[in-house]
Amino acid sequence: MSNYIYRIATPDDLERIWAKDIAANPGDDAWLRWREQYIGYNRDGDAVTFVVVYDGEPVGQGTLLFSPECSAIRGRRNLADGTRITNVNALRIEKAHEGQGHISRMVRMMERYAKEHGFDTITIGVEAAETRNLAIYLHWNYTKFVMADIDDDELVLYYGKEL
Repeated sequence: MSNYIYRIATPDDLERIWAKDIAANPGDDAWLRWREQYIGYNRDGDAVTFVVVYDGEPVGQGTLLFSPECSAIRGRRNLADGTRITNVNALRIEKAHEGQGHISRMVRMMERYAKEHGFDTITIGVEAAETRNLAIYLHWNYTKFVMADIDDDELVLYYGKEL
C-alpha cells in the first residue's frame, strides 16, 4: 500500500523536486534561476518548502516565503514582511496526484507552521485567469483582498487570511 507523507523538504527533496521541474520545462532557463533562488531561500532561512511525498518520491510542493527580499515578493511587504506576514508560493503537484486533497493538507500544515513561528497573516497569489485555483483559495478562507499586480505579464490577485 502506498503512503503519502507531508513534511518540510529536506535538501535532497529540494534537489529532486527542482530536477523534475527543470526536466519538465526544457530550454526554459527561468527554472534554473528559480532552483538556485528557492534552494538558497531555504538554506538562508528566508523560506521553508514543504513537500507531498508518495512512495518516497516528492510529488508536490509549496513554499512559505518569509522575507520581502524573495524575488516573488519583490519588496512588497504586504505579502511577506519577515515578522508578521508570510506568503504561500509555488504550489504544485504532479498531475497523477491532483484532486485528492494533498495540496489542501499541505497548505494546512504550512498555515500551522506559520502560526507556530509567530506569523499572524498569510497571503497567497493567483493568476486572475485561474478561476479554479481562485475558488479553491477562497474555500480555504483566503478572502481578504490584499492587492493586484502584473507578474510575468499576468494579472495576479493576492488574498490573505488571519491565522
